[in-house]
Amino acid sequence: MGVFETKAIIWNVEDLSKRVDVELLVDTGATYTVIPSKLLEFIGVSKVRMVRLRLADNRVVVKPLGEVGIEIQGFKATATPVIFGEEGIFLLGSVTMEQLGLAPDPIEKRLKQVEALLM
Repeated sequence: MGVFETKAIIWNVEDLSKRVDVELLVDTGATYTVIPSKLLEFIGVSKVRMVRLRLADNRVVVKPLGEVGIEIQGFKATATPVIFGEEGIFLLGSVTMEQLGLAPDPIEKRLKQVEALLM
């Protein structure tokens, strides 16, 4: 799949005034959205629990997970899981895309609205 970025607004779910604009790399290989720890701490996001994550090189790491509100292209999720990541790493994960009802279009290099399933 072609690589592209999308603009987003994220906020602290406990204090909606603490928000920031970010550019996220659309990453269909990532389960969770990843935002640098320093930025999440800056807007006061709490660490909820630790999660085990397998990296592309097959290593397993343990990272803190929290929750942020997010808006992309006018679609909002009041709380989506987010990993406290390394500096400079901004990834949009599949859980957040599914919550927002969005999927990557690799040809047009954009996110498009998709139909959710309820079967």
